[in-house]
Amino acid sequence: QVQLVESGGGLAQPGGSLRLSCTASGFAFKPYAMSWARQRPGKGRDWVSGIYLNGNDTYYHDSVKGRFTISRGNAKNTLYLQMNQLKPEDTGLYFCAMRVHFGDVVVLAEYDYWGQGTQVTVSS
Repeated sequence: QVQLVESGGGLAQPGGSLRLSCTASGFAFKPYAMSWARQRPGKGRDWVSGIYLNGNDTYYHDSVKGRFTISRGNAKNTLYLQMNQLKPEDTGLYFCAMRVHFGDVVVLAEYDYWGQGTQVTVSS
């Protein structure tokens, strides 16, 4: 079955950087889009950034625009999130998600597969 495994989370100081990775396996179809989402303490899960896999168009939530960069690995089954200029409000559990069918990359409810998440903590 489809598996998404995130890694790369940890503790960073404000202004620091982290790079998250997501490795996808167990599928033979071509997904439509992939995204990163996060769940901050005491809040729901929010969309952070996404990429359409047919053309590599990328999109970002306003709160991370200019600081985070989403990309795909050469093997095409790996997704990255480079996070720079981290802020304490970026703290949360970060998830990788895969969307199989056509639709808006920001609509998390329509994603078909999710990883278990990797914790990011930004604190001095």
